[in-house]
Amino acid sequence: MASSGSKLVVYAALAGNLAIAVTKLAAAFYTGSGAMFTEAVHSFVDTGNQGLLLYGMRRAARPADDSHNFGHGLELYFWSFVVALLIFTLGGAYAVYEGVEKLRHPEAMTAPWVNVGVIVLSGVFEGLSFRTARREMRARFARESLWTAVTRSKDPSTFAIILEDGAALIGLGLALLGVVASGFLGWPHGDGAASVAIGLLLIATAGVLFRETRSLLTGESASPRVIDQARAILSADPRVVRIERMRSLQLGPGTVLLAVSLDLAPDLTGDGLRRATADLRAAIRHGLPGVAHLYFQLPVREHEDPRARSAPPVKKS
Repeated sequence: MASSGSKLVVYAALAGNLAIAVTKLAAAFYTGSGAMFTEAVHSFVDTGNQGLLLYGMRRAARPADDSHNFGHGLELYFWSFVVALLIFTLGGAYAVYEGVEKLRHPEAMTAPWVNVGVIVLSGVFEGLSFRTARREMRARFARESLWTAVTRSKDPSTFAIILEDGAALIGLGLALLGVVASGFLGWPHGDGAASVAIGLLLIATAGVLFRETRSLLTGESASPRVIDQARAILSADPRVVRIERMRSLQLGPGTVLLAVSLDLAPDLTGDGLRRATADLRAAIRHGLPGVAHLYFQLPVREHEDPRARSAPPVKKS
């Protein structure tokens, strides 16, 4: 389930984008700027996207039931995929279409200074939203670059905002170039060219979001950090002879299923075996609280009752 910090990131982005979208739309109608209208559409799409992320977070927080034994965490990944689809269609594709129309039928821009003011103000609000998301990401990936953090993060409610706000800041820069070229330098095609560039930027952003959410939605494993920590915790117990295999599944931003095939000391039988597996579960629970479902598979040795060497799967609360 997404953390309260993730919700703060989404709420901050939603409030900022809604205010920016209305301001951009008013400026676009007043000045006739295609680039500014494209930016307004972009901001409205982003606002709707944040609403979808909040909806997905609420549904993902539902407890496990008979139809979803491991919870509903994957639902957030589905709604994040929908967000990527909206960015591609309503944001990117429409922006390219609008830009091409402006290139075919360029129009004079009135009062370009209004667009400049709106762009600067929007940049301030987008920058604040981006900083909030960046702080949340840094708190989780302090030693990683921002791009590496985005590709490794399992929480789309944070990395989607990073991608959206980053694209928005670059888009504002492109829109500013278009306004300057069209409104101040007398090149009317500059406005349409900026719209096309913004559209291509959004399509690229949607592509990255598609890739990240598709991987999570189709059964991505836990991060290497979680796997390495789990291996270290288990290996630290002297009763663990060998870890044969470790498999994982990311069930949500903070929920991992972990299945471990390991071999314990040969002298462990009965109560000793049960104590060992119980201790290992407790160690994982303490060191990796995100591992909500833990399964052990112990090999059956020759001339041994299989029931004595099997550790039933245990769901951690």
